[in-house]
Amino acid sequence: MRNENGFRIMVAAGGTGGHVYPALAIAEALVRLYPQVSLGFVGGVGGFERPLMKETTVQFATYDEVRSGPLHGVNILKMLVSAIQLIIGTVQALWLVKRRNPDALLLTGGWVGLPVALAAWVWRVPSMIFLPDIEPGLTIQVLRRLVRKVALTVDESKQYFPSNETVTTGYPLRQSMLDATREAGIKQFGLDESRKTLLVFGGSRGSRAINYALLDILPQLLADGVQVIHVTGTLDWPDIEARRKAMPDTTHYRAFPYLHHEMGLAMAAADVVVCRSGASTLGEFPQFGLPSILIPLAWAWRYQKVNADYLAERGAAIELDEKDMTERLLPTLHDLLHDAARLEQMQQAARRLARPDGAKCAAEALVELAGANR
Repeated sequence: MRNENGFRIMVAAGGTGGHVYPALAIAEALVRLYPQVSLGFVGGVGGFERPLMKETTVQFATYDEVRSGPLHGVNILKMLVSAIQLIIGTVQALWLVKRRNPDALLLTGGWVGLPVALAAWVWRVPSMIFLPDIEPGLTIQVLRRLVRKVALTVDESKQYFPSNETVTTGYPLRQSMLDATREAGIKQFGLDESRKTLLVFGGSRGSRAINYALLDILPQLLADGVQVIHVTGTLDWPDIEARRKAMPDTTHYRAFPYLHHEMGLAMAAADVVVCRSGASTLGEFPQFGLPSILIPLAWAWRYQKVNADYLAERGAAIELDEKDMTERLLPTLHDLLHDAARLEQMQQAARRLARPDGAKCAAEALVELAGANR
């Protein structure tokens, strides 16, 4: 029998950074708490997770890919192709789980989790899924029937699951987030300490609506004494880079297609952030006491709206509808950045929601699940 440090843990995650980053944070905590743990990662074929795995400092013993695809929010043809992919992926996952023989499986959402979870259920490998958002989406509603435990970001999610299935861990943060300081962020981006700093991004893939709404008001912001860190996402980067090069003065405008380890430093340096309201906002902004202006993605079911409501109702965020963003973004930013008392209130409200031990708690819950299976 292996000791607790010798557990074999399989991690399945993919699709977006919102699925992959929590998985990597929990993996970091597993290695830190149980140095002899053996980790294996399963992603989608050619997925977004592949380049992220090349950047991570976590040492995975194995890296595998299985086929999968979305069944929700796509046309009939795409749904049929995805169904075929999922059947193939399930066969791949059955062979993979049997061969790797993990003590437990961690899932963080994304369609790649479905064939792996089904294979783990067949081979009686206990699974835990982490729910990053407050309200579960379709994938997690399906997966929860195949897992033994659901780890939650906040207690408000308990209403969606039987009480014996859940454990509230908080949102898992990568060590680079936990270690980031304002001083280091200012140095990293070469910022002017006398200016307020605005961070703008649209999630791991970027947001065209937010990118161009910022460019429309950028001259006024810079003239108003604000400096900007803009993470555009890779899709819009060529156009925005060309526009940046054509600007007469970019002294206080920092634009990047993507930030990985440096994202925590950008948040630590910022006074306000404008972005979508994906799951990471529930953990990252409280960690830095970072006031936010959130623009929920209109077509993303309703989970982003629920996330934004949660932070706004607790005084940590201001919520804007995308259709009003063009008109309201500049005055909202101006009022907030020039109201020191309100900014401080929002900072304190965000800090009250912080759970810096989220990755540790999730790792411990996963190892407990693995130990119970022996």
